[in-house]
Amino acid sequence: MNPSPRYPKSIVCEGATLDIATMQPTQADEVGAFITTLPAHDLLFLRRDVSQPKVLAAWMKALDDGGIQSLVAREFGRIVGCTAIVTDALSWSPHVGELRVLVGPGQRGRGLGRMLIQECFLLAIAMGLEKLCVQMTVDQRAAIAVFEDLGFKAEALLAGHVKDRAGQVHDLVLLSHNVQEVQSRMEAYGVAQAVDA
Repeated sequence: MNPSPRYPKSIVCEGATLDIATMQPTQADEVGAFITTLPAHDLLFLRRDVSQPKVLAAWMKALDDGGIQSLVAREFGRIVGCTAIVTDALSWSPHVGELRVLVGPGQRGRGLGRMLIQECFLLAIAMGLEKLCVQMTVDQRAAIAVFEDLGFKAEALLAGHVKDRAGQVHDLVLLSHNVQEVQSRMEAYGVAQAVDA
């Protein structure tokens, strides 16, 4: 296994300094408050509705159990973005991590989502994962463009796979990236160049 990236650390997004730290199970209230700032459609990125208290509690428990690795990004002490890499050691795909990234409305277009995805690549390498997958509705074009720009490729389109709170169905796209390709670039060129490619 590779060494884990060290947190907390600071990053700069368009001149603003943000702090990145490992999410802790005790931060449910803070994470819940952040989730309330997100448009409901953004939550379709996730398999479960994290705005529901029992789902948020399960997320915090999974942090403790090791089934989820999460990061939070803060500006002026307030969460403005977060990630999760979900794994299932008992499944047929223990080498695959499901990536989830949420960025607050005020942070969009500043590069925070891209930086959080890059941090997740470093986590995935440290975790020994071979593949990262992400899913979103097909109308989330800006998010899809960011993932594709970072090398994710579309693998599947699931028609009518998600139903929102209003009962409207949405098509879901599944994208993935080979983690070992990123690790190879890191070894050849260094971390900064590899995760920027």
